[in-house]
Amino acid sequence: MPASVLTGEGVLLRPITPDDAAPIGAILEEPEVARWWRRGEWERVAEERATTFAIVLDGQVVGCIQYTEETDPDYRSAAVDVFVAGRVQGRGVGSDAMRTLMRHLTEEREHHRLTVDPALANERAIHVYEKLGFCRVGVMRRYECGDDGVWRDALLMELVVEP
Repeated sequence: MPASVLTGEGVLLRPITPDDAAPIGAILEEPEVARWWRRGEWERVAEERATTFAIVLDGQVVGCIQYTEETDPDYRSAAVDVFVAGRVQGRGVGSDAMRTLMRHLTEEREHHRLTVDPALANERAIHVYEKLGFCRVGVMRRYECGDDGVWRDALLMELVVEP
């Protein structure tokens, strides 16, 4: 089923198109984004089972947000990834995009559990996720390999929606 357009307080989440490759690629080259997101991670999206949206603010692509779903009824949940351009960081754009997607995943896709897995050193992202209601589950040691070839830890966080 194709993804629909989701509207937040200030952002619009729309399915990515081939035209988004250049602006999203430029965002991924920004040092404050590249530190946490490797360009190749986004370029693999089309090959994976992720549902991916461009984050649009005032008509401009300012980031990307995606989710994957575990559809086994005994383990139903969704995992979310997000990044936004440096020029909009600290302005609530990422939080707005997250709240918009969280609402979609819990109300429309009927997930009761969402997860995120920021790098353990990404204190800014962890702070935002905690403000959104995510709780720390635990550290995943040597979880992902950076461009420098060094393995880094990540923090597994979850949001559980109680009935």
